[in-house]
Formats: sequence, C-alpha cells, structure tokens
Amino acid sequence: MTKKVFIDGAAGTTGLEIAERLSGRSEFSLIMLPDAERKDAARRAEALNDADFVILCLPDAASIEAVAMIRNDRTKVIDASTAHRVAPDWAYGFPELNAAQRGTIATSTRVSNPGCYPTGFLALVAPLVAAGIVPADARLSVNAVSGYSGGGKELIARFEDEPDIGFRSYGLALNHKHVPEMQQGADLAYPPLFAPAVVPVYRGMLVEVPLSFDAPTADAVLDTLAAHFGGSPIVSIRRGDESELLLSQSDDATDRMELMLFSDDTGRQLRLVARLDNLGKGASGACVQNLNIMAGLPETAGLRL
Repeated sequence: MTKKVFIDGAAGTTGLEIAERLSGRSEFSLIMLPDAERKDAARRAEALNDADFVILCLPDAASIEAVAMIRNDRTKVIDASTAHRVAPDWAYGFPELNAAQRGTIATSTRVSNPGCYPTGFLALVAPLVAAGIVPADARLSVNAVSGYSGGGKELIARFEDEPDIGFRSYGLALNHKHVPEMQQGADLAYPPLFAPAVVPVYRGMLVEVPLSFDAPTADAVLDTLAAHFGGSPIVSIRRGDESELLLSQSDDATDRMELMLFSDDTGRQLRLVARLDNLGKGASGACVQNLNIMAGLPETAGLRL
C-alpha cells in the first residue's frame, strides 16, 4: 500500500534532494503544499497529521514546533535537524552505528537523522571504542572540511556571491552543535575537539580523526572497521594509498561513504578519513535510508549508489 510522505521544509536543499530520491517510487506519494500555504499553520498541521511519514527539514525550533502539531500516534517522523539527536525518546538514525541500531530504527516512530560531520566521525570511531581499541576516555580531535551546500541557503549565497572565499574555518568557540551527538554516539567520556571548515565546492566532505598508539595498531583498526561494516552496500573500507585527497566541483552526488586508513610505516600513527557527500549519506540519502527501514522496504531503494 502506498504510504503518504510530507516533507516539511521541502523547498530547502535537503528537502529537494529527498524529493528527488523519492520521485517515481510507487511505494510513496508526496503530500505537497503550494508555496502560499507552506507557512500556514493550519495547512501544515493538516499535512503533518495526514501523512504516514513526516520528514522535517527545518531549523531546530521549527522542528520541535512541527512535532508538537502531530496529534495522532500513527504518523512517523524523521527529523533532519539537530533538535532531537541526543533526545532519549528518539532513535538515532545511523543504521550502521551498531548491530542493534537498524532494528531500533525499524520499530521507532521518532527518528533523528544524524549530522553530516557526526556520520563520518562515528563511522570511524564508534566501532573502535566498542572494540576497546580506542579507550572511552580518549581525548580525540576531529578535523573536517565540507562543501558549502551544508550551510543552507544563506551560506550557499555567500559562497556564490563572494568567490574570493577559499577556506572558512568556523566553530572556533569549541561549542559546535554536532559535538554532543559525536560524544554520545561513540560513548566517549569527553567531547571530541571538533575543527570544521567549509571550502568553495558545492558538495562532498572529508572527516579526519588522527590517532596515535604505543604499539602497532593499524591492522587491528582496519580489521575492526572491516568486520563492523562488512557486507554494507553503502559503507566501504580500505587502506588509503593516495598522496592527497581532493574535493572537486565536479564530484557527483552519492549516498555512499568511504572509510580510509592512512598510517606510518610502524602502524602506530594513523589518520582515519571518511569521505562522503554532505547532501547524501550526510543528509538526504540518510533520510531516505531511514525511511526505507521504517517502512519495511529494501534499505537502499532510491539511493544513489
């Protein structure tokens, strides 16, 4: 039976890409509001309560408001904002996080989509903490660079209007809103030191976690990640052999994520790198993946793989 989906915030970058992935799929029909009605509270409430699935592509406060407008126990919600990512009564929408997470998502009515940076960080770190290779009380740092589409319409306009911007480092107050979900998702005792930046490419991102060990550990790290993600159609793992990693204007949209391990000759110093599309596995693709799981459909249906 066809399920009705309402994307609240469908005119934004994430919402548009979700709609593209759902286009032509017979399992879903989209509830669409005309432009003049998107901010009409009564019409939004009607759409929210008429839908089988609601995907929220809104600022945090608006997402919280939208959830409060749902007056039934039937409508299932996927929230792409930060509002509910560490909330105890919401499932964290990263199916690959651990062996139980996919099942948790499948049976939940409220799922919070992960942030793009935390997706890369948790893919690299959470399996290593669970395996005891990285101690839970480790004080980690994570360096990351993203295409400017992740900043929404305002940042997109800024990069397009100011072509002289070559590198934008931010989060310098060390209180970025993604840090709590990084810490909680990896079960770390201390928040990681997060250094994000944006560069003048539209999409794509690199998330890097440097690690240093007293004994050779590279092989154990690679084996642990390979075992954790083995068989995944979305996440791949390999030992990196490039001399440089690039983000390009011509990079294609993808819902895949690639994990790479670079190490010195001793296997003691490591650079773990996740490469993903901030609009794909980092946002819209993850929403569709979670929607598929919640609807009992093939997990990769509609994804760009």
